[in-house]
Amino acid sequence: MPVPPAADAPALVTLDVWGVAPRAVPGALARMALDRPALARTPGVRFAKLLGTGNGRTFTTRDADPLRWAVLVAWASAADAAAFESSTTVRAWRRLSRERLRVGMVPLTSRGRWGGREPFGPADARAARGHEGPVASITRARLRPLRAASFWRSVPPVSAELHRVPGLRCALGVGEAPLGFQGTFSLWESTDALREFAHRRAAHVDVADRTPVEGWYAEELFARFAVRSVKGTLDGRTP
Repeated sequence: MPVPPAADAPALVTLDVWGVAPRAVPGALARMALDRPALARTPGVRFAKLLGTGNGRTFTTRDADPLRWAVLVAWASAADAAAFESSTTVRAWRRLSRERLRVGMVPLTSRGRWGGREPFGPADARAARGHEGPVASITRARLRPLRAASFWRSVPPVSAELHRVPGLRCALGVGEAPLGFQGTFSLWESTDALREFAHRRAAHVDVADRTPVEGWYAEELFARFAVRSVKGTLDGRTP
């Protein structure tokens, strides 16, 4: 039986990734502005971010993918998330998009802050120990401007290593702005697969060890989730 989230964690977190044709890019950019106030008014939304995406190879503007956009929402209830499907926001993205991936998740562990908030609740060791099956990871960092160049130099070896780890189902760079607000979303077959990358791969371990020394981040967040559903496609396939 799935372990429920901690009492002060959201009941469900969803990530929608919308793929659009080149002709729809202006419309997608407009949605990124128009949907912010709409999400703030949506019942059950505890936290929401409209995100650009990229391949996460360098976390510079070279990575940006104008044909793919994401909406991350932490919900008070699964019913609120279901009701969102009939919202103006979702209807507008459906008209614009040629592809959609929707991942439903429940928080297992989270540390750090995003915009001064803890959007996914505190760590829940019992839930983390009890979970079996696919997991997702979200990382997010706000870079210190004077440390950004050093950080960007450290990224390519980690990205190359990530895509060679068995058990990775998909990975995206995500961010609120082209520079300075870096993040990743990754989907894994199991907790063991994620741990293999996070704790046993040399390039990632080196960056993790250097982080407190280099002082790259003004703010950071790392969260792990139990995956409840994966619907739709990314690049034409369901990951």
